[in-house]
Amino acid sequence: MIETIRQGLQADGITVSISKLCRWFDVPRRSVYYRPVKAAPTLQERFVAPIKAMIEENPSFGYRTVAHLLGFNKNTVQRIFQLRGWQVRKRPVGFRPRIQSLPSVAKAPNERWATDMCRVWAGRDGWATMALVIDCHSRELLGWHLSRSGKSKTAESALEQALIARFGTLGRVPAPFLLRSDNGLVFTSRNFTALVRSYGLRQEFITPHSPEQNGLVERVIRTLKEQCVHRHRFESLQHASRLIGDWIHFYNHRRPHQALNMRTPAEAYALAA
Repeated sequence: MIETIRQGLQADGITVSISKLCRWFDVPRRSVYYRPVKAAPTLQERFVAPIKAMIEENPSFGYRTVAHLLGFNKNTVQRIFQLRGWQVRKRPVGFRPRIQSLPSVAKAPNERWATDMCRVWAGRDGWATMALVIDCHSRELLGWHLSRSGKSKTAESALEQALIARFGTLGRVPAPFLLRSDNGLVFTSRNFTALVRSYGLRQEFITPHSPEQNGLVERVIRTLKEQCVHRHRFESLQHASRLIGDWIHFYNHRRPHQALNMRTPAEAYALAA
């Protein structure tokens, strides 16, 4: 402040010393001359080395996931991320007009499942279609199927795998619950809707052109692509199935979720069951 006043007076042709200005405004002179000296931050290699190794293997991991998997304090990991420039870049979010909300989160296991499909490049086998089914409470990826066909059989196989994984057998579920999906041709086909009814499930369709209403399964697909599909060059359908299967096991049993209080989907289901 004193230096700003002095420069302003000088611009008007008036020269006043800093000591005199300090006396006028009752400001200690040493505070005007003080220049803070900040030491360069130091990082401990015992933290930096394992963090670097993990994010080199999994570049899309954020500091919370890394801290949980390594057993480090999340504030320590966050600071290392900031000082080394290792933060995961977030997608820019602009204005998105919203319609009536249909939340996909469920309050208990087997209250609502969600299903969707995506495409995966399988090398010499060309484009493949993957269908998957998740539990909207635990986020557990219960069933999936990868095939060259994008027909209803792919979605049916994923649903049946999910039923076996959760209930141990195929047949009518103990209590009816919802299966949410978009309005695609596969999920509205006669074969798929008949199969869903035969197992005692009730279909629930989102509003057309509103994928955010099926946000949980959409987010799982994005995570799958970022952490597995886009990081490998699959040679064939068999190769893709093996690596995706390994990642799904990691996702269900080792990868923590912030929305689940840093539990894995398998832990969240075991706690709620």
